[in-house]
Amino acid sequence: MNIEGITRSVIGLDMLERYTGSASSEIQDYILLTNFSRYINEFQTYFPSSKLHQGSGFTCVNAPDAGLSIVDYKIGSPTAALVMDLLSYRKPKAVLMLGLCGGLNRKLKVGDFVLPMAAIRDDGTSVHYLPPRVPALPTFNIQKITSQILDENNLLFKTGVIHTTDYRFWEFDEVFINKLKEERAIAIDMECATLFIVGFARKVSIGALMLVSDLPLTREGIKTKSSSSQVFNEFTRLHLKTGIETLQRIQELKYNLDLRHYEW
Repeated sequence: MNIEGITRSVIGLDMLERYTGSASSEIQDYILLTNFSRYINEFQTYFPSSKLHQGSGFTCVNAPDAGLSIVDYKIGSPTAALVMDLLSYRKPKAVLMLGLCGGLNRKLKVGDFVLPMAAIRDDGTSVHYLPPRVPALPTFNIQKITSQILDENNLLFKTGVIHTTDYRFWEFDEVFINKLKEERAIAIDMECATLFIVGFARKVSIGALMLVSDLPLTREGIKTKSSSSQVFNEFTRLHLKTGIETLQRIQELKYNLDLRHYEW
């Protein structure tokens, strides 16, 4: 590659292919994001003709017959920012995060769905994309359609603010816990705020459907190897199915998702 060809978009697409192991042209317009290989395996079962790609950092499965892809980008704010940044050069039409979260609201229980309307930016990455005073919001139409799919399937869910942090083992920090209670966020995770901010900055439509995997405000509610396995066994298929149906509905309705959220 000569020096004139080294542009941000060229390097971005090259890096996307390196990290996913997939040609950028094979990644579909509608993309699910996950942190876990169980979702990758279930997606392959859902779409038997799909093709698995293993890159240097991510795992990607493309189902061209359905117009869908899923990317496992692992865990945390830096990789959440990276996957959104790289996908922005592919210019997807809609991205939906299928993540796990800790339930903070006393009415939540393991297996419940949370539909974030905003995220608190207690991460260390999103500040590099937009100033701290900018709120982290998902794309409204994606959340709206997700809620419709949940309703149609008689699946209960809660909406509210999710707290995104890159602080591990906060469960044993009483000062941090007291701050969480003051905020009244309904759930806590490690990626949503970053995904929303980078999506906003890079003009990628992004939503999130979160599954409550633990109730970490009590010691007995903290996730363990055993309880984590139980959550995957009981809820992965339903969570993934709901995400797939959401993106399929968006495809059918042909929503122009870039009209809102990006124009200033």
